[in-house]
Amino acid sequence: MKRCAFSVLVVTCFSAALHAAAVDIVRIWPGYRTAESFETVGEFFGRGEHTGGRVLLRSQSESRAGFYFLTRLQAQAAHPQAEVRLEVILPGSVTPVVHTFTTALKAGSTVLQVGLTGTDWGDSSQRPVAWRLAIRDPSSSIPLAETRSFLWATPGAP
Repeated sequence: MKRCAFSVLVVTCFSAALHAAAVDIVRIWPGYRTAESFETVGEFFGRGEHTGGRVLLRSQSESRAGFYFLTRLQAQAAHPQAEVRLEVILPGSVTPVVHTFTTALKAGSTVLQVGLTGTDWGDSSQRPVAWRLAIRDPSSSIPLAETRSFLWATPGAP
């Protein structure tokens, strides 16, 4: 009986620890954004780029124009060294291009703008064939959260 009670206690604590680390990807809106769409009034008065509470992750930080994955997350706990891994298959290719970013995720709601910018993205009319986005804790090989496009999920996709 004691062994059974101990097993239940261990499983309960373990599942609570896993739940505490959970990150939910609420929604992703992929789309092209021009550099001008990021400009704010403050920049005209000499202030830097205003993020509006969003976390901006760009493949080429000096370039704003590109294809972005506007991602809304809900985290049960903070993740100070979260890894955001974006894999994209571009038109004319079957090999995914991998981009990895490191950022701090706070507990609660977070909005990420994960962008392929500069020479990492072609022109405004180009769309990815397929994509996958994962949030990982560097200390674990198990993703905290992951989502992908319909074509990524089809049989034969990477």
